[in-house]
Amino acid sequence: MTYKILARKWRPQKFSQVCGHEYVIKAITNSIKLNKIHHAWIFSGNRGTGKTTIARILAKSLSCDYSITENPCRKCFICKNIEKHCFSDFIEVDGASKTKVEDIKEMLSTVFYSPLQGRFKIYLIDEIHMLSKHSFNALLKILEEPPKHVKFIFATTEIEKVPNTILSRCLIFKLNDLNFIEIYNFISKILKKENIKIEPEALKIISNYSLGSIRDALNFLEQSIYIDNKKILTSTIINLLGTFNEEIIFKITQSIIKKNITNTFKKLKQCESSYFNWDYLLEEILKIFHFISMIKLYPSILKNNYYMSSFENELLKIAKKLSFNQLKLYYKTILHGRSLIHLAPTKKIGIEMLLLEILHL
Repeated sequence: MTYKILARKWRPQKFSQVCGHEYVIKAITNSIKLNKIHHAWIFSGNRGTGKTTIARILAKSLSCDYSITENPCRKCFICKNIEKHCFSDFIEVDGASKTKVEDIKEMLSTVFYSPLQGRFKIYLIDEIHMLSKHSFNALLKILEEPPKHVKFIFATTEIEKVPNTILSRCLIFKLNDLNFIEIYNFISKILKKENIKIEPEALKIISNYSLGSIRDALNFLEQSIYIDNKKILTSTIINLLGTFNEEIIFKITQSIIKKNITNTFKKLKQCESSYFNWDYLLEEILKIFHFISMIKLYPSILKNNYYMSSFENELLKIAKKLSFNQLKLYYKTILHGRSLIHLAPTKKIGIEMLLLEILHL
């Protein structure tokens, strides 16, 4: 049996299975229920947020053999073939490789032909921002007066590069990065279905390190399963991603605030012994100072909080002890220093000098 990677195996096939994006899903499903179906949609957002997944579910909803529905059956010939990427009336185009006007004209030459099997001929152009100027002009002519049987779905990670003339003829949906809790819960469900155990700290690290991308989170998870196929250990994740657990990063931040140079560099040495990512260190310290600032000015953020939950009491004490101006100074200094790290002989030297600077604030 052919092995399926987790990102494909657990790709949502219905709107109800999509992680996050509640308002986007609600807008799409309501338009289908009310039979107010636009001729062009564009989904924008960072990688791994679900743009192509939602586009394919939308294609099934519009093409399902039983009816136009927000809940495609997945049993009919059309639904099955869309999932297998072999349905003749659902044409997927990679905008990154089909950038020339000749490619787009060849695709558009088929739009006036009636669908062969479905009720609509649906075109999905991924990474549409990569098209050339002439390609956009060719596409615009069709978008202005499209045939009734044609629907366009576009996906892009850089919507600012798509001409306004194209955008003004589409329904635009912005897919935000998924938050920590959404990714944490989604991965937890998959691990249960796969019958794989994981240490709580390891799950937190994966959820945090994926930076809002479900696909990245699943790829990190898959790599760790190759090493620990029964129970994923925190140590495995730390070495695999070049990161560290919450305790180490909190202790470094705590030592900085206490201006304890010896302890700061002692903890830093512990990190260095693993294959950790120097850029990630500063990102995590910035996150902690941001979180402490939020606790100080908006204490209710601690309700239903997962982030740094093991150190909640210590974070509260720090928030009470430091003024907001002090916290802001730490944050700004690290933020500014981070932008200059690339000028240092090595990242390690640059970060050590930055830590010495903030230890003497």
